[in-house]
Amino acid sequence: MTILVPRPDIMGIVPYVGGESTVPGLRRVIKLASNESALGPSPQAVQAYNEAAGTLHRYPDGGSETLRHVLASHHGLDPARIVCGAGSDELICNLCRAYAGPGDEVLHSRHGFLMFAIYAKSVGATPVAAPEKTLTADVDALVDRVTPKTRILFLANPNNPTGSYLPAAALKRLRAGLPESVLLVIDAAYAEYVGGDGYSPGIDLVDGGDNVVMTRTFSKIHALAGLRLGWAYCPTAVADVLNRVRGPFNVSAPAQAAGAATLGDTAHTARVRSHNDKWLPWTAGKVKDLGLAAPPSAGNFQLVRFPTEKGRDAEAADAFLKERGIITRHMAVYGLPEALRVTIGGEEEMLAFIEALDEFMG
Repeated sequence: MTILVPRPDIMGIVPYVGGESTVPGLRRVIKLASNESALGPSPQAVQAYNEAAGTLHRYPDGGSETLRHVLASHHGLDPARIVCGAGSDELICNLCRAYAGPGDEVLHSRHGFLMFAIYAKSVGATPVAAPEKTLTADVDALVDRVTPKTRILFLANPNNPTGSYLPAAALKRLRAGLPESVLLVIDAAYAEYVGGDGYSPGIDLVDGGDNVVMTRTFSKIHALAGLRLGWAYCPTAVADVLNRVRGPFNVSAPAQAAGAATLGDTAHTARVRSHNDKWLPWTAGKVKDLGLAAPPSAGNFQLVRFPTEKGRDAEAADAFLKERGIITRHMAVYGLPEALRVTIGGEEEMLAFIEALDEFMG
């Protein structure tokens, strides 16, 4: 028996499991489980990544200087207030490390990103889930659950896996309802997919106070999930704290190069968004035609809700689709056992998914 004993709260963590990529016995699958880009990365990003191969013996720029300035120019921000990370996950983790600990509470919405609760537990804090309304974060419920122990409120906006989001006015109301001692972290991983005038990724709130952070990722619309690259826009004091707790070379050189290059390829980003603008509503419409619920989504994925009848439920649908080489994501771990989350893939992939779903429902 080992005499090494971890903190009790660590053993209470259920490890995060990503979307499956394989089906036993099948060589070719359609993976619609991880909200990956349907069109892949920008050719310019791939070229920059390949060109970085010749300098792999060198440490990367520890401050991601070039990438931060490209991000600042692209979004109209102050580069000194941008912190880059190995995915937005690392930034979320470091915010928990810096601002929460034993005896503290970390608040999130009921069906929010699983890593919010996992990282809270990893630092000894207690995650607190606020109920949602129609699969959407509820401002009043979140504010009502703030206590003197609350240190961070994480809000995924748009939210994965529900696809819902709070408009800019609701975000402002949420911020106004929080004590200055609570850090509001807006995880805007899917911001680039949102259309319309009522949405804000949170930049205005970061600029308007000292207790709001916006996190973003290159994994979704920019299709650099394999490189693990994200960034945060912060108040000056928070950026200083994150730079103190992050690793000295936390973002690889190829990731920095590819990230800077993809931001310059606005035509590719527009193609990805246009593809999603076509196939997301098409998929939702087909799902509804089959008699299933498809809540509105602002991401590159669609939640599909099934009846609870045995053999017709989400678990049965998941197994049926896998037999045909189509991998979606069962949402039981998110508290949605009646639902599958389906990434918007390429045209042939979505046609195959709907054909298989039609066969299952028939």
